[in-house]
Amino acid sequence: MHRFLLIFLLHLITIGHTAQGAETGKLTIAAAADLKYAMDEIVTSFKDRHPEATVDLVTGSSGKFYEQIVHEAPFDIFFSADIKFPEKLKEQGLTASEVKMYARGRIVLWSARTDASKMTLKNLDSPQITRIAIANPKHAPYGMRAEEALKKAGLWSKVEKKLVFGENVAQTAQFAETGAADVGIIALSLAVSPALKEKGGYSLVPENLHSPLDQAYVVVKRAENNPLAETFAEFVAAEPARAIFRRYGFVLPGEAAPAL
Repeated sequence: MHRFLLIFLLHLITIGHTAQGAETGKLTIAAAADLKYAMDEIVTSFKDRHPEATVDLVTGSSGKFYEQIVHEAPFDIFFSADIKFPEKLKEQGLTASEVKMYARGRIVLWSARTDASKMTLKNLDSPQITRIAIANPKHAPYGMRAEEALKKAGLWSKVEKKLVFGENVAQTAQFAETGAADVGIIALSLAVSPALKEKGGYSLVPENLHSPLDQAYVVVKRAENNPLAETFAEFVAAEPARAIFRRYGFVLPGEAAPAL
């Protein structure tokens, strides 16, 4: 009788360890919308090296992800388009790692209707342009920088009535791509993506017109006992992932802007 009880208890312990191991093989990543294509490739590359891992990727507005994590959304790593959001989580004791900058983003003018490569912000005041898409500056970093640039260029009051707001910068790009807007102020990483590269041109918005788009990630508190989160963070700092970031126009810490 004692022997059977011991076998049963050992079986329960084994099941417990197996369940725990399965849990550490899962990872849910919240990533800023400008990472839509780059992070897809990074996750694919990571899973090629770790086929046992389950990695779920969700992209959207950095500001909204911040609010969701504060309210205990089940994310393990947060890749923000603005370093201030991970820093705020760190200040609130909601992180399991230091805040680490992974890239600097750029904003561009992009259009499927006209040759945006020859455009500057001043062209947005043209009567031929009736709708301009930007990400919602209330919670999307790329929208915040677009607003800053338009104001510093003295154009905000002139074009404000033309603005249409995307929920995030990926939706903003979609507005410009489908013709819901004549031009969009979007992320360079989206403009050079396979989805948009052949559909329109772009021109960089001067960086001196807005505060830097310093982008950072942090491991969220709920993942402090998940070794896969640390493994993925290490992979992001390794050359295979860095090469992908470069290809999408991101400026990596300590490096010059890539030639595109």
